Formats: sequence, C-alpha cells, structure tokens
Amino acid sequence: MISLLYPALAILVGFVLLIWSADKFVLGASNTARNFSISPLIVGVVIVGLGTSAPEMLVSAMAAAEGNTGLSVGNAIGSNITNIGLMLGLTAILYPLQIHSNLLKREMPVLLAVIGLSYFILWDQHLSFLNGLLLLCLMFGMLGYTVWEAKSHGEDTLPQEILDEMPEEISKGAALKWLLLGIIILIASSRLLVWGAVEVAEYFHVSDLIIGLTIVAIGTSLPELATTIAAARKKEFDLAVGNIIGSNIFNILGVMALPGLIHPDVLDLEVLLRDYPVMIALTFALVIFSIAWGKGKIGKLGRFEGALLLVGYIGYMYWLYCDIAAEATL
Repeated sequence: MISLLYPALAILVGFVLLIWSADKFVLGASNTARNFSISPLIVGVVIVGLGTSAPEMLVSAMAAAEGNTGLSVGNAIGSNITNIGLMLGLTAILYPLQIHSNLLKREMPVLLAVIGLSYFILWDQHLSFLNGLLLLCLMFGMLGYTVWEAKSHGEDTLPQEILDEMPEEISKGAALKWLLLGIIILIASSRLLVWGAVEVAEYFHVSDLIIGLTIVAIGTSLPELATTIAAARKKEFDLAVGNIIGSNIFNILGVMALPGLIHPDVLDLEVLLRDYPVMIALTFALVIFSIAWGKGKIGKLGRFEGALLLVGYIGYMYWLYCDIAAEATL
C-alpha cells in the first residue's frame, strides 16, 4: 500500500494546485489583456473560456509528451462525459435551469457537429499530427466565430452574463505576477498529476485510457462544476450551460489536438466503440432537453432531465467497471 500512497498524494495535490493555478492564470491573463485595451467581451469569451479548459489542456500536453496518449484522449472524452452527465446533471438537480440565449441554442448543434467531425477523422484509430493540426485550427476558428456572434447579438443575455463574471481588476504588476505564477504551477501540477495517474494505472493494471476517462477527467472538470453551480445559484442559467458547452468544444478541438501534435499514436478501439458513442448520446440528450421546441417557449433543463443525465453518467461508470473486471479475469 505504501507504493500506492505517493501516487495517490500526487494526484490529490496535483488536482488542488491545478485548480488553484488555473484560477490565478485566468485572473492574471484577463487583467493583462485589459491593460492592452482588449475588448472585455473578447477577454471573457476567449481567455476565461480557455482558462477553464487549461487543466485539461496542460494535463493532455504533459501526458502526450511522456508517451501516454491514451491518458490524453481519455481526459478529453472523459471530461466531456463528466461535464454533461455529472456536472450539469448535478447542477440541474440542485438548480433547475432555464435557457433563454439564442447563442447557446446555436452552439449546441455546433458541439454535436464538432464531435461528429472528430469521430469521423479518428475512425481509422490513428490520431495523427495532421488530425491534431486540423482540430487546433478549427478551435481558433470557433473562438473567432464565438466572439463575432457575441458581438452581433446585443439583446442576447449570454454576453452580459459573461461580462458580469469577469475576474476583478488588479494592477498591471499583480496581473503579470499571477499570469507567470499561474503558468508555472499549472505546468508543475500537471506533471505531478500525470505521474500519479500513470503510477495508479500501473498499480491496478488498467490502461491509462481508463484513468484518463475517470479519475483525471473528474479532477480536471472540477473548475467547470464550481463555475456552473455558482452561475446557476445567481440565476445566470445561460452562463451555467454555456460554460459546459464552451468547455466541451475546447476539449474536442483543443485538448484532443495536443496528443496528435505532440505524440501521434494509435487509439484503443474502445474509444470509438464505447466512449465516443456515450459522449455523443449525452450531448444529443442535452440538446433535446435544452432547446425549446415551440415558438416563444423557453428551453428547460429541470430536475428530471438532470437526473437522467446523471443516471447516464453512472451507467457509463458501471460499464467501465465491468470492462476493467473483465480484463482482470483474462
């Protein structure tokens, strides 16, 4: 058990530092951008949006750099499944959500399209450098499109909610300090977390893909849970759901791109036959639940719908458990 103690501590400390440093990175980056007179809406959409996905991106990059592509891919897909099934499911049970934003109603089908495209290019079970480059280019294109849409719809509720949640203003010196410190600790904590996760995977004789889909995905998704519940408590429902949608788009286009760019590799068949279909099903369910299918009606994600998402997530976790048990008997 002693041999497992240090990796477990590394995962725990890694998660704590990762979440703390991501918050400080967003604080420093957003204020640094303000000092260069960048539009607050661009700061809110791009920097704050990327900041919530910084844990997934750094962990994915570190895992890929060490040859653990399965952990990177598992982190990207597992985070999306966790964001919808666990994080959004729990939030909707605690605070039933009403969705007014037309931007969100357009972004949800975009998320489905992004997932479908990535599924298509990965169907050959190979995450190549060109695949990663394509996904990364699409991510920057999506960021530009999101900013343009937010600026073009002045009466929509989402852009104002994004501005209301901007980090507090601090001095230029403090902004640079938190920016640099946030980056350094993000990198160090990601390295620590990846080491601990790989050690735990080896100890229990499970694949790094499984660890990425479960432990790592839940841990790196904690910032999304905090942001989503905080927004829902303040009745900023569009922001609560938009946070999850934006994060999931970043995960597919940004987080999934990194292992392809850093360490191209062959994917486990389970990714395409088990994990991707679950991610697609949960995303499709979110779209069905959230979009109002009548003129003048408001999209609702209530307690019943949240419970269904949570049950879907629990069922997926049980599926993974059964697969692990089956592998152990071989």
